[in-house]
Amino acid sequence: MDNRQTLYRFLQSITFVIAMLAAHIDLHAQPSSHPNIIIFLVDDMGWEDTSVPFSGSITSNNKKYHTPNMERLAKEGLKFTNAYAAPVCTPTRVSLITGMNVAHHGVTNWTSPFKNTNSDAKDSLYDPAGWNINGFTPVAGIDRAVHATALPQLLKDAGYFTIHVGKAHWGPQGTPGASPYNVGFTVNISGHAAGHPQSYLSEDNYGNLPGKNSAQSVPDLEQYYQSGTFLTEALTQEAIRSLEYPVAKKQPFFLHFGHYAVHVPLMADKRYYQKYLDRGLDSAEAKYASLIEGMDKSLGDVLDFVDKKGIKENTVILFLTDNGGLALTPPRGGIHLTHNAPLKAGKGSVYEGGIRVPFIIRYPLLVKAGTTTHNPIIVEDIFPAMLELAGVRNYHTIQKVDGLSFVPVLKNPALSDTARVLLWHYPNNWQNRDIPGTNYFSALRKGRWKLIYSLRNNTAELYDLYKDLSEESDLSATYPAKTKELLHLLGKQLKDYNAPMPVDKRTGNPLPYPGE
Repeated sequence: MDNRQTLYRFLQSITFVIAMLAAHIDLHAQPSSHPNIIIFLVDDMGWEDTSVPFSGSITSNNKKYHTPNMERLAKEGLKFTNAYAAPVCTPTRVSLITGMNVAHHGVTNWTSPFKNTNSDAKDSLYDPAGWNINGFTPVAGIDRAVHATALPQLLKDAGYFTIHVGKAHWGPQGTPGASPYNVGFTVNISGHAAGHPQSYLSEDNYGNLPGKNSAQSVPDLEQYYQSGTFLTEALTQEAIRSLEYPVAKKQPFFLHFGHYAVHVPLMADKRYYQKYLDRGLDSAEAKYASLIEGMDKSLGDVLDFVDKKGIKENTVILFLTDNGGLALTPPRGGIHLTHNAPLKAGKGSVYEGGIRVPFIIRYPLLVKAGTTTHNPIIVEDIFPAMLELAGVRNYHTIQKVDGLSFVPVLKNPALSDTARVLLWHYPNNWQNRDIPGTNYFSALRKGRWKLIYSLRNNTAELYDLYKDLSEESDLSATYPAKTKELLHLLGKQLKDYNAPMPVDKRTGNPLPYPGE
């Protein structure tokens, strides 16, 4: 009897071990229906502002910066070399949470912190386009704002614990979209209407000094005042602290971590500043590089938290920036136009330097480590992709979603959709006339071909991005049929979206769409 009991218990143990192994194998073969999601969104960081090469070879700019945690993320995940945002920040941020193209949602420029304020500069020929100067709104009835269903609200409704930390910048003060709580976040730390910090320094109370504070003063960080804690670090500590609760409760979470770095004002992160001066960078470039490395340290801290908590396999971490890299000429900060080379121009432009951004995703249950894809994607694609990964299906939105899920690319990075049309629209005046492709421009990409259209001059340029990433050789005269085809596509799409256009002061009418 004893021998039979012993045998029975032994067989029970073997069965249990086999069942656990089978469950383990199945767990690693099939992605979870409710993975944790972290979107790590950096402000104003360009495609080249990293030691991770996105152009296929290591460039002089890649050698300038030290981003070991971006390197770590790329080694453990999938790197997108053809990822795009809008030329400036608010349009990208609204596209991310609504899944809509910029020309469709109509928030085509950065929003002022103040309601009903147009951020466009004055122009001698044109009055401002009728764009949505009040940004995004989660409720109806807000004038000159796009009413839409937001990604965090859908995730919250699906059982996610939703957290926003850092820059929000979806709408002005006094509008519902200004507060992350109204957008679907359970927790909000430092997200408000402003698009940049008044100060990165705790010595300045992050802009909250009595009598000196402004709309750009960063809220919610009183415990760090006068502590010597740089803004990037303070936000990181708060982000990690906010994750403790859902992890302890084993509740799936969505963290939208919007860094203010590396937006101006250029301020030295003293942890890294001197090393860049010692390497020969001027003070402005050294400040910028220190902001980059501080941001990268933040990414590493988030990765470490996820890994140490044992949730790495079931956590999606997506890294991207909200527009192309800074492109200023001296004396406006000491950063030259070549800052984004080999890409042309920079922030505010529809040339590649203004819209192509670093984009990396890590999700061990689905994404093969150390892989690269050249498939083009655009920021509105994040909306349907994150919902698909989260297992949120048959959801209802007020808006028509323009983005396409890139989950198939995560499964097979070799996929490439050469027939898809990507669209950018900037019918605004941003004043930086020394940067090509800013002020009244639209652009369209289809496969290898990129069309640049000047709304001001009614002229088109054509580039072959496979051969000419720097957009130096205009082929519109060489390929007139292709130019005409893409111009027709651009005009049709803008018209279908009822995209805002600048108003001709002579006639009082909006400019015609391309091709009309």
